[in-house]
Amino acid sequence: MRFSSHPEAEAEFYAAVDYYEHCEAGLGYDFFVEVYSTISQILNHPAAWPVVDEDIRRCLTNRFP
Repeated sequence: MRFSSHPEAEAEFYAAVDYYEHCEAGLGYDFFVEVYSTISQILNHPAAWPVVDEDIRRCLTNRFP
C-alpha cells in the first residue's frame, strides 16, 4: 500500500522536523523516524486503529504527542 500527503501537510511536517532539530540535535531525525514508522504501521494494518468519525481512524505516535 502507498500513501501520499497534501503539500501543505508535508511542509508542516518538515517544519516540525526543523523545530525539533532546533530544540536538540538529533531530535528532528528521531521525530522523522517516529512518524514514518507510525505511517508504516498504518499501511500494514489500516483497520487496527480506532474510528473517530465514519471512515476516519486515529493512530498516534509513541514518542511525540
